[in-house]
Amino acid sequence: MDFALPYTEEQERFRQEVRAWLAENVDEDKREPVDPEMDFTDELGQYWREKYREIAAKGWLYPTFPTEYGGGGLTGDHETIIDEEFSRAHIPSHVNNVLAVPAILVWGTEEQKRKFLPAIMKADQVCWQKFTEPHSGADLADYQSRAVRDGDDWLLTGSNVFIGAHGETDWLFGPMLTDPDAPRHRNLGFFMIPVPSEGLQINEMDLLIGHRKRAIFLDNVRVPADHLIGGDHQGWQVANTSLEQEHGGRGRAFPRDKVVDNLVTYVQETKHDGGTLGSDPVVQQMTIDAVIDSHVDSLLAKRTYWMYQNRMQMSYEGNVANVHNRESDLRSASRARDVMGMYALLGTKDPGAPYEGLQEVNQRGKAGQRHAGGSTNIAKVVLARRIGISRTQERAAPTPSTATSHGG
Repeated sequence: MDFALPYTEEQERFRQEVRAWLAENVDEDKREPVDPEMDFTDELGQYWREKYREIAAKGWLYPTFPTEYGGGGLTGDHETIIDEEFSRAHIPSHVNNVLAVPAILVWGTEEQKRKFLPAIMKADQVCWQKFTEPHSGADLADYQSRAVRDGDDWLLTGSNVFIGAHGETDWLFGPMLTDPDAPRHRNLGFFMIPVPSEGLQINEMDLLIGHRKRAIFLDNVRVPADHLIGGDHQGWQVANTSLEQEHGGRGRAFPRDKVVDNLVTYVQETKHDGGTLGSDPVVQQMTIDAVIDSHVDSLLAKRTYWMYQNRMQMSYEGNVANVHNRESDLRSASRARDVMGMYALLGTKDPGAPYEGLQEVNQRGKAGQRHAGGSTNIAKVVLARRIGISRTQERAAPTPSTATSHGG
């Protein structure tokens, strides 16, 4: 069944504008590498920090966010086309963490929105999400890094792991324990922390997937009171506005599954026993299972994106997409390994690697799939609460789509 919708002439003209601009303004050797975790150099990061400023000036970096804060003020249709063309042109998207933006839009004062958002949306400044602590992992409610009031300022002390991206950042954002005597979910504040700051140390972590993640240490880092987003007991609620988006609540305009696309091509073209791998009925079944999973994943993400752009109240939809994506990606990684055998484990530097080693990059990435962005078990608990089969129930956190007049 083909769920594709035709584009209007006006939309196709916009597509050609985006495609032509990318072709003329992005150097071919500066496209996103196959393994961005390992091969995204500092030089490449600096190139893209500058290039993002140009893209932001055209309104394409944050296309549907409000113009008064530096966004593009465009429609979801525009964003879909931008997403398609950026994916086609291998434009990297991981230099900045955009999840601070919805939290500030929903919970920040007007002064805070004017202070923080334009520099982020215009790509003048970069943010990193500071959530995971060493002792508790994905259990964000068990936060122990502390914020202590000191006159008009706050003093922040604690540590975090698996933070950041390539290059350097201008801000860390995330919760801190402001009241150890208050109950869970009412004991946190949410802070924007400038980088560099006295007492702040950032160390690179050497991980299976690469070297872009950092360990963060704060020792009485002083931040002004206006860097607290929301109230000093609302940090859990502010953080969940970010997490609602990270965990599927905004959907995706143009989800693309290169791993499954490559798998289909591989079984069609690889010779085996006088035919192709695809002639084997077992291989056929594994491959079509991956295709079905991928299409379901795409439909769930697009449904949520449509609901978000139309400012519809959501409950479980984003979480269904999140849980399905986590599980289906693991299943597809396993299927690719079963079908391609050891070829799926050849890296980007091996001349015999199919698809420049993308499958091996995917295999390594999925090693931590159940814990990235919160654990799969927690995602299932949240889903159970949303659909009413848990002992407790919860509603979706407010987002820029549902809580304010702002788009994005």
